Amino acid sequence: MSRIGKALISVPSGVNIDISKGNLVTVKGAKGTLSEQVNPDLKVKIEDGTLTVERPTDQKRHREAHGLYRALINNMVVGVSEGFKKELELVGVGYRVSNTGNLLELMLGYSHPIHFLLPEEIVLSTKMEKGENPKILLESYDKQLLGQVAAKIKTYRKSEPYKGKGIKFVNEEIRRKAGKTAGKK
Repeated sequence: MSRIGKALISVPSGVNIDISKGNLVTVKGAKGTLSEQVNPDLKVKIEDGTLTVERPTDQKRHREAHGLYRALINNMVVGVSEGFKKELELVGVGYRVSNTGNLLELMLGYSHPIHFLLPEEIVLSTKMEKGENPKILLESYDKQLLGQVAAKIKTYRKSEPYKGKGIKFVNEEIRRKAGKTAGKK
């Protein structure tokens, strides 16, 4: 059996899970509401504050779906109860960031500023302190949307391997390359 698929999901207090016909799982919590259409072959059960996902056979397609949907439901439960955070850092001389509500304004060395409107589900805050790189803090209850938006922001100035300039996650290691060697012999 799948190690991920057979793991139990503990449902914290304040989180309400509804499983309707057609295996539509809806999770409601303090931070928001998420829903996911689960594969109709799988069975989703709630017993004594724990949620389990069961598969009917050991076929490859059932094994694949088992772990996937268990992880998706777990992410929904964690998201509506605790939420998720991603922090991005702008590395480069003259790079600046500011926000007005959910409108992000980036100055990344281009001839123009980049404006990016974030979805309502994401809470945006920016930090520019003297002596430190500018930072973007994204918070949301939807893990997939949060990752997608963070990846989109990173595409505006990808981290390059020679000087390490660009947008990266905090604590992300950039594989550095050696530059050209000077002179001929």
